[in-house]
Amino acid sequence: MPSETYLLADDPKPEIKQPHSDAQKLLNFLQHWAKDTVTVRQIRVYGPRGLRDRRSAIDAAEILVANGWLNSIKPSRPDTYAWEIVRKNIVHPTVAM
Repeated sequence: MPSETYLLADDPKPEIKQPHSDAQKLLNFLQHWAKDTVTVRQIRVYGPRGLRDRRSAIDAAEILVANGWLNSIKPSRPDTYAWEIVRKNIVHPTVAM
């Protein structure tokens, strides 16, 4: 019996990329946001689809505050949250810098 080898049999398995975290998705979105500030309502309306929930939008923004990408500011309304965007000259920013 001849031994057969298949070209695809020994190829390494492709690397599976993990989906971005909500904070990384928010950071990517904020790089294209034209204003200097953003509110939780703006994140929920205009932001990534995974952040349409109020709690997940606030949690993702707080992660960016902890990593220096956002600064908390006083919002114009007492029942909401607002942040100032920290702009950095980085081509592909990541949350944990």
